[in-house]
Amino acid sequence: VGTYGYMAPEYAITGHYSVKSDVYSFGVIVLEIISGQKNRFFGGLQSEEALLHRAWRLWNEDKASDLVDRRLNEEFPHEGAIRCYHIGLLCIQEDAIQRPGMRLILDALSRPSISLPQPKAPRFFGNPVEPDQDHTLPQPYTGTNTITDLYPRD
Repeated sequence: VGTYGYMAPEYAITGHYSVKSDVYSFGVIVLEIISGQKNRFFGGLQSEEALLHRAWRLWNEDKASDLVDRRLNEEFPHEGAIRCYHIGLLCIQEDAIQRPGMRLILDALSRPSISLPQPKAPRFFGNPVEPDQDHTLPQPYTGTNTITDLYPRD
């Protein structure tokens, strides 16, 4: 049903899937296109800041232009890229109910006159990683063995 990094948090954590899960994935892809970067953070240690963390941080610092891939400027109006960035952030909000539906997304993409609400914080897996932050590896886990029975979903 999904690739880690594109899965909605509610699905990754609880297995709950809805149409808003697809909206989340769409938002991640939009941010990848706008930034020219992949969403590579999978909850482990990274030497660079994850795309979704960076997108949210730059938006809140009023530096949205810093995320936009410079190569887009040649073919795509800058204000259109910022609008797509805004829509991408709306799609990755933590609360699935607050994410826009695809009809609103299509209307917002085709009609720039539609005003958009301010996005709320996305749900991050793991802690944000600053590029210059030192990291230490966690201690290995040792524990008892368990047996898990797997059953198909209904």
